[in-house]
Amino acid sequence: MMSTPAPVRVWEHSFAIYRRIWRSNVLGSFVQPLLYLLGMGIGVGALVDSGTNSAELLDGISYFAFIAPALLATTAMMVSSQEAMWPVMDAFSWSYSYRSMAATPLSPGQIVSGVALWQATRAAIAVTGVGIVLLFFDETRSAGLLLAIPFGAVTGLAFSVPLTAWSSTRERETSFPSIQRFVIVPLFLFGGAFYPIEQLPGWMQTIARMTPLWHGVQLCRDAVLERLEITDTLVHLGVLFAFVVVGLAVCRVTYTKRLAD
Repeated sequence: MMSTPAPVRVWEHSFAIYRRIWRSNVLGSFVQPLLYLLGMGIGVGALVDSGTNSAELLDGISYFAFIAPALLATTAMMVSSQEAMWPVMDAFSWSYSYRSMAATPLSPGQIVSGVALWQATRAAIAVTGVGIVLLFFDETRSAGLLLAIPFGAVTGLAFSVPLTAWSSTRERETSFPSIQRFVIVPLFLFGGAFYPIEQLPGWMQTIARMTPLWHGVQLCRDAVLERLEITDTLVHLGVLFAFVVVGLAVCRVTYTKRLAD
């Protein structure tokens, strides 16, 4: 008889906890992006579109069409970064659930794979909520959403896996607020979601292009607006998967070391 794959067993642990809070979580996945789009996309967007050079700066699209697809990537980043910090700390230092798993035939590598699988699931749930909201608006109602949702989930994973590697080396959560304040929030503001990064100084453009968020934003935006190009898409995906693969490799080392103590 075939048994459940080991990473899926780890995933089921997180899913069992999520089932207790899924209603409020899923509701937030709809309400928050809807309010954000009404305020920023339509409210602020009307002011931006009235500018004389807005069409030139935004490549001929409205500000709403520019910012709305980017929410797929930024939402994935926010949700996944949260999932990679405090829950990982809890599993190592508070509830000791990872040590309980390690006491079974599960290996550290299998635990890492299960954690990453759950993080991808959480990102996909959040991004799907945003995608459904985008269906309400003519400018973002497109078949490209079917690609943009998995692109957003991969973007989230490109953040969560490296952050999980970091969290697995920490004994206390004191660094997490600093990561939010000095990494996640600046990326949210300067990662290309709200304006083209060409408006930034040259050195900031270079930094932005090195981050997973910019690549995720470009993928989601191009998918929703149905202007994906094969070369650019492969480059963006290559960068995102590089963050995931390297992060997984480091996680396997840090989890093995931590669970052996």
